[in-house]
Amino acid sequence: MASSLISNSLHISFDSVLGMDDAGQVSVFESFVATGLNGFLGCPVVYYEDALTEFFENGLVRDGMIVSTIQGISVEISEEVFATAFELPMEGLTDLSEVPKDLVFDARCVFSESKEQLSISCKNKEMKIEFRLLGDILVKTIYVKVGSFDAVTHERFLLMPAITYGVKINWSSLVFDILKDMVTPCSRQAKGYTIQICVLLKNVPGLELGESRAFPSSRILTEKTVHRYVVINETFGGEVVADAPRVKKTPVKKAAAKKRPYR
Repeated sequence: MASSLISNSLHISFDSVLGMDDAGQVSVFESFVATGLNGFLGCPVVYYEDALTEFFENGLVRDGMIVSTIQGISVEISEEVFATAFELPMEGLTDLSEVPKDLVFDARCVFSESKEQLSISCKNKEMKIEFRLLGDILVKTIYVKVGSFDAVTHERFLLMPAITYGVKINWSSLVFDILKDMVTPCSRQAKGYTIQICVLLKNVPGLELGESRAFPSSRILTEKTVHRYVVINETFGGEVVADAPRVKKTPVKKAAAKKRPYR
C-alpha cells in the first residue's frame, strides 16, 4: 500500500520553488503561501510505511472524527487537531460555487493559452503552463486523484481562481473532508496525504512509528522538477513530475495573473 500512497502524493519545497526566475511559476507557489496552504503542502518529507498501512487498514470515521488503531494504540484526529497541525485556515468558503463569478470570468481569459475564453470544464493544454501546473498540484496534493489529468473538472477550475485571486477558503474543512473519505471503507477516494498523516501520528502519545523513510525526490516539487514539468508539457503535453537531469532552460515570457485580495 505504501507505494500507492507515495505515488498519489506530492510535496512542495517552497525554499526552492520561490527562488525560481520564472515569474509565472513563482506566482503559483506564492498563491499557496498567501492562501495558507504552505504548512500542509510543505511539511517534513518523511513517512512511516508500517504505521501508514495500519492507519488505513483500521481507519474509519466516527462522530465526525477520524479514528484508527496502530500497534494497539487508539488514534483520534479531529478537524481542529488537523487544522492546528498545518495552520490551515478554518474560515472562508466551503462551497466552491460561491467563488465570485467576476473572478471566474476573469480567470477564463487570464488562464487561457490562446485568445479564446476557456470553458470552466476545459483541457489542461488549453491553459497557460503556470495554470496547468496549478491544476495538477491541486489534483495530486488536495484532491488526490489517480489516472489521466487531461481534463480540468468544474470543481477544480473554480478553486483555481479562488487561489489565484486570494479568496478565503476554509481549507481545514475541505481537506479534512477528503481525508475522511480516504479512511471510509468502500470509498472511491484514492488514499494519499502520506507525509501529512505521519506528521499527525508523530504527536500521538506512546506511539512508536519505527524507522522513517525519505519521501522520493521525484515526488518533490523543486526548481528542477518544475522545470522538467514545463519542458514535458510544452513538448509532449504532460505528466506531473518525474526525476530527471536538468536540461537547458527556455525563458518563459508569459505574464502571471495579477493577484488582488478579495474578501
